[in-house]
Amino acid sequence: MSIQLKVNSVSGSEVGNVDVSDVNFGVDFNEALIHQVVVAYQAGGRSGTRAQKNRSEVSGGGAKPWRQKGTGRARAGTIRSPIFRGGGQTFASSTQNFEQKVNKKMYRAAIRSILSELNRQERLIVVDGFALDAPKTRDLLGQLDGLGAPEALVVLSGSDHNVELSARNLKYVSVCSNSEINPVNLISHEKVIMTADAAKKIDEALR
Repeated sequence: MSIQLKVNSVSGSEVGNVDVSDVNFGVDFNEALIHQVVVAYQAGGRSGTRAQKNRSEVSGGGAKPWRQKGTGRARAGTIRSPIFRGGGQTFASSTQNFEQKVNKKMYRAAIRSILSELNRQERLIVVDGFALDAPKTRDLLGQLDGLGAPEALVVLSGSDHNVELSARNLKYVSVCSNSEINPVNLISHEKVIMTADAAKKIDEALR
């Protein structure tokens, strides 16, 4: 079955509808699944590049600093021991991979659930397109105000140089293409504005 999403102009007036599958825009909200996928997505973005050298990785220290007996000092085999200045770290931290396993079926199900909930809460706005002849932040902000969404994620069907540059100085406005949507950017904005073409492409990609 299919459902119809209302398509608006940038002035906020209704100009038509777009048919999408109820499997992608009309499923139940699965909070546990969304939470798992969001946590996994954010964990995968961690660099985990912290690193320290242990005693075997610090250069030098090939000879004993002093002889084994007769000096009155404690035995020492290398100056790269953690007890010496310039030596290795006792419990050295190493690079770490924080990625969590999430299969494609779970990921797509989470996207479907988020899109469906946005549609139910009337936080999903579909427009026929943005009319920008040149990069102009004021013009884009005026069109977003006309849609009642000055703070939103704008999803385009492809690259639009004018829209991308116009939104660059807007702190609470993000722009991405239909292939770049993810659980985090969908739930991080109060409203999601997508073009009708982007909605169709997302619907086809999730089938």
